[in-house]
Amino acid sequence: MIATPDYALWLFHVRPIYCCHLLLPFLASLPDNPSRKPMSDSTSEPVRFTDFGLSPDILRALADQGYTHPTPIQAQAIPIVLQGRDVMGAAQTGTGKTASFSLPIIQLLLAHANTSMSPAHHPVRALVLTPTRELAIQVAENVKAYSAHTPLRSTVVFGGMDMTPQTQILRGGVEIVIATPGRLLDHIQQKTVSLAQTQILVMDEADRMLDMGFLPDLQRIINLLPKQRQNLMFSATFSPEIKKLASSFLTDPVTIEVARSNATADTVTQIVYKVEDDDRRDAVTHLIKARELKQVLVFSNTKIGASRLARQLEQEGIKAIAIHGDKTQQERIAALDAFKKGEVDVMVATDVAARGLDIAELPCVINYDLPYNAEDYVHRIGRTGRAGASGDALSIFSSKEERLLLDIEKLIKTKLTRGELPSFAPARVARRDEVSTPRREDGGSARSFVPAGRGADGAGRGGYAGSPRPYARKEKVDPWFLQPYQPSSGGTSQPVRETVAPPVAKSGRQIAVLLGGVPGGSASKR
Repeated sequence: MIATPDYALWLFHVRPIYCCHLLLPFLASLPDNPSRKPMSDSTSEPVRFTDFGLSPDILRALADQGYTHPTPIQAQAIPIVLQGRDVMGAAQTGTGKTASFSLPIIQLLLAHANTSMSPAHHPVRALVLTPTRELAIQVAENVKAYSAHTPLRSTVVFGGMDMTPQTQILRGGVEIVIATPGRLLDHIQQKTVSLAQTQILVMDEADRMLDMGFLPDLQRIINLLPKQRQNLMFSATFSPEIKKLASSFLTDPVTIEVARSNATADTVTQIVYKVEDDDRRDAVTHLIKARELKQVLVFSNTKIGASRLARQLEQEGIKAIAIHGDKTQQERIAALDAFKKGEVDVMVATDVAARGLDIAELPCVINYDLPYNAEDYVHRIGRTGRAGASGDALSIFSSKEERLLLDIEKLIKTKLTRGELPSFAPARVARRDEVSTPRREDGGSARSFVPAGRGADGAGRGGYAGSPRPYARKEKVDPWFLQPYQPSSGGTSQPVRETVAPPVAKSGRQIAVLLGGVPGGSASKR
């Protein structure tokens, strides 16, 4: 019996039991209908920002930035945030987490947008907290770009700058505030900002804020916010401490993980090189010159190490600049601008610059030191290979850092490739070779070395046979001291009479005059 469509319908009405066995094979044997698009084709179409129902003003701003399709974290987070749900978002660094919360926030706040000049019509309705100044500036630039065609106002506040300009902007009224916790509390204490009408709270890179000791400040800020609000938390990593913090203020959050937790981007090539501690700087110089890198970000664990490395690179003819916490905010902003514009080839930074920096097409990141916290490694190398681009992450380590390397590999669940530096010749070894094999000026071979106590006379310090010690420091002697004594030609000498100086009258000044007091007689009068 041949199964036809009429027979299949008859089975469906008359013999339901047989329908389950015969209908499915029949449908599977039917030829493809060209007028019907397969389900897989409809789901494989890339999602566009226009599919989220965003305002035309926001879409226009995205078009100005050249963005058409969202990243995976954006595609999943934006619809949920627009629904008003709390979100915990985890994604690899460089995947566009900032737009995941800034775009829906702007869309939600458009209902309150107005062009009034009164500050009362522009209260703070969204608060974004970041751990570092650099990340705060980066987020503020993105928010300003996305809301460029809307009446919404935004500003950024952070430490290291004069509060007066920030105070003037806050008192003028803003709907979106991006801030570091410490400076925000300063403005709250000065009563220059109010959080009474805040509807949305965002914690960006919350794990970093905990590492920097911001937990007490975060709790104070949360207590000042209204109880009814939407809470968002985005980060590249989620440690158990972060999950504990999230459970304390998030309400039934939706967890979004577009990639394995603590994973690194597949577009980043990771290589580690083992060298001696004293050869680190020379190794960095060799990598930069051998690979002909023109824009590279180098990370150091200490401020002094970053400054020293930048100075050595300058001595080697490489344009370098250092950025760390001891730099003023103006110096740090100037350094970042110079690096982004290509005026310098290398920027040596501490972990203060590891979060939030978005440098277009950064080709390489070098770890001068392995980070003490394995999660910081994920954030460091996340500065390259962003938005699908390729990049290199090179790390230098010594035998003392084997444990740190194992912690990193355990965290990212990847065995890092060990690289070799075949043509690398440390300057320290070259100098040591020159000292151990001295050459005669006439081009002959080096003289034999005589150990201490075994010279021709059986005593004395060690040296080279037949010559004084080649490395003894020669003191400069004034020739005047080598001349023989010559008596004065002034004739017979006359006896010298002793003269006694008259006694000096004691001054009436007090001891305060000698110690910097008021001169003259005014001191004694006092």
